Amino acid sequence: MAQTFTDMPLELLREYRPALTAPDDLDAFWDETLAEARDAARPAVLTPVDGPLRALSVQDLTFTGFGGDAIRGWVVRPHGDEVLPAVVEFIGYGGGRGLAGEKNQWAAAGYVHVIMDTRGQGSTWSVGETPDPHGSAAAFPGVMTRGILDPREYYYRRLYTDAARLVDEVRALPGVDPTRIAVTGGSQGGGLAIAAAALSGDKVAAVMPDVPFLCDFPNAIVRTPSAPFTEITRFLAIHRDAAASVLRTLSYVDGAILARRIQAPALFSVALMDDVVLPSGVFAAFHALASEDAALEEYTYNGHEGGGYRHWMRQVAWLDARFGR
Repeated sequence: MAQTFTDMPLELLREYRPALTAPDDLDAFWDETLAEARDAARPAVLTPVDGPLRALSVQDLTFTGFGGDAIRGWVVRPHGDEVLPAVVEFIGYGGGRGLAGEKNQWAAAGYVHVIMDTRGQGSTWSVGETPDPHGSAAAFPGVMTRGILDPREYYYRRLYTDAARLVDEVRALPGVDPTRIAVTGGSQGGGLAIAAAALSGDKVAAVMPDVPFLCDFPNAIVRTPSAPFTEITRFLAIHRDAAASVLRTLSYVDGAILARRIQAPALFSVALMDDVVLPSGVFAAFHALASEDAALEEYTYNGHEGGGYRHWMRQVAWLDARFGR
């Protein structure tokens, strides 16, 4: 029987359903947050981009996210006027939207591909252009502990709101079928895909998180040996009396709690040798889904890189079947 590198045995993972407690005001918290963001929204702006990617159309996107902040993105699609389904992609920790046309596989597969920039990140492994204009109290380096003592001030409240607002905007983009929108991403991007699907209700028709981060926080912050979960551990090693406040804040953004809201078809992936996102967190979120159509691909011998291009081919076939392509 295959076992994970740092986590529990596979037979236990397949039964792992942690008893995570949602805050009593979770729904009201997110309803209020999203209503404020939608009230502050301005029309999205699309600008054509010239470049060497001649077989596809590339547009620069600016839309409004949390607090009316301007968020950047790319829209990449096949040329022509055909109304197509869309795949919205969120980016892993430390990355940004990248260069124009750098991500093009989904468009090459015949989808409108929308890539969201990540506020305040985009300087670790791919470039970003969206600042986070909101400050925070004392925090450990990185974004995991920015504002972590108060759910209303927490960094991921802003980022999750950006993700849900992008789904709103993609539904209105020219040439997009609003009934066929999927969300995806790896690591932090997978966590954002869960959040976007959970907070957008029936606006999202499919969700495809890969090795999703930001799930099962109470377990992850004490057992994960690698960053960025360890940012929270290091913060609590100094702020020794803050654990209750920190865990309360994290309960508002925990993907294994928010996944309970998701009824759309779901295709997850997990890497069983992952020491950045422990498999237990992925299984916790997957088991929390309310989806009747849900599958989890296991990559026994992979770390945080997950299933790579092989898994992307699996995603295309799975999404084509559900979107009638």
